[in-house]
Amino acid sequence: MNNKLKVLFSILMITALILGFVHIYFPTENYSLERLHIFLFNLCTGGSILLYYTQGRYKVSKTVIFFFIGSLIYAFSAFLKMYPVTILVSVVLFVLVEKIRIHKFSFLPILFFNPKESVSNKFHQASLLCLSTGIVMASLVILNNEYFKFVTMEKLTLNTFFLGFSFPLSLISLSIAFSMLTKIEGSSAKILMEICFWTITLGVIIFFIFILFEKFIPQIFVTSALFMAVVTVFYLYSKYADKIQQKLFLTSGIGFLIFTAITGIAYIILQMSPGYDPLRSKWLLHMHVFASLYGWNLCGLSVICRFGDFPIKLHSPTVIFIHWLTAIVLAPLGVFYGGFAIASIFGYSFITLTLFFSSNKRKVLAHE
Repeated sequence: MNNKLKVLFSILMITALILGFVHIYFPTENYSLERLHIFLFNLCTGGSILLYYTQGRYKVSKTVIFFFIGSLIYAFSAFLKMYPVTILVSVVLFVLVEKIRIHKFSFLPILFFNPKESVSNKFHQASLLCLSTGIVMASLVILNNEYFKFVTMEKLTLNTFFLGFSFPLSLISLSIAFSMLTKIEGSSAKILMEICFWTITLGVIIFFIFILFEKFIPQIFVTSALFMAVVTVFYLYSKYADKIQQKLFLTSGIGFLIFTAITGIAYIILQMSPGYDPLRSKWLLHMHVFASLYGWNLCGLSVICRFGDFPIKLHSPTVIFIHWLTAIVLAPLGVFYGGFAIASIFGYSFITLTLFFSSNKRKVLAHE
C-alpha cells in the first residue's frame, strides 16, 4: 500500500477514536457522534481496505475509490439523519462490494462447502458477504424504523446494526491468520480449522439474533462456543504458523479476540443478574468494545496494509505492550476521565503511525 493511502487511512482511524470520546464530553441532542465514530473506522476505513486487499492491486481501482467516497457519504448522511441519501448510497455500496466478491470468488458461496478449499479463502469470502449483507440489513432497519414500522423491537435499532460492520474486519483478519496455516490444510488439523470456520461464522449470526430477541442464556452458550473456537484458532496459529513478524502482531490480535469473548460473557452474566444497573457495568462494556475495535481489528488491518512490507523496522514487543495498554486500560478509562482519553488518543496515534509508517528493513539494508 502506498504512503498516500496509509496517510488517508491512519487519519481516518485516529479521527474515529477522537470522535469516540468527543460525544461523551460534548454530547449533542440530535446527532450521534458515536455512530460516526463507528462508521469511519469500520465502514469507510475497514471496508475500503478489505476491498483493496481483495483486488490485490498496488493501484487503487475505480471501484474501491467509488466505495470509499460512497461510504463517506453513507457515514455522514446517516449521522445527519438524511436517511433517503443513506438508503440510495447503500444500494451503490452493495453493488460495488458484490462486484468485487463475485469477480474474486463466485456468485454463490459454494466454496464454503468444498472441503478442498482453503479455510483462509472461506473466511475471506465470508468477510465480503458479511459486508454486503450488513449494508442491506442496516438499510432495512432504517426503512422499518423511520418509515414503515413493520416490526417494533427494543434492540432493533440502527446503532445495533451499525456495530455489525465490525464483523467483516474480524473475518478478514482471521483469513489472514489462516493464510499462514496452509501447510497443515492437508492434515487432520483441517477438520479443526473447518469447525472453527463454521462455529465463528454461524455463531456470530446466531449471537446477533439472540441479541435482537434479548435471550441472555442462549447468548452465553453461543459466546462460549465462539470463545472455544477462538482459543482453538490461537492454538493452531501459535503452534503451526511460521515464526515471522506478522505472526507476533496477529497472535496479539487473537489475544484481543479472546479478551473480547471473556468480557462479552461477563457482560451478559451481569445483564442477567438481579438489580442490573447499566451504568455500573459501563466500564466492562467499553473494555469489550475498545479491545475489539481498536485492538483485534487494528492488528488485522495493519498487517493487511503492510502485508508486502514485512519485516518492518520496529521493536514489536514494545509496540504490542503500548497497544494493549491503550486498548484495554487508557481508552476505557478515557470514557470516565478526560486525561485518560487524551492519553489514549496519543497512544493510539503512536501505534497506528508506527505500524503504518515504520520503514521496511529490506529497504534500510539496501541503502546501507
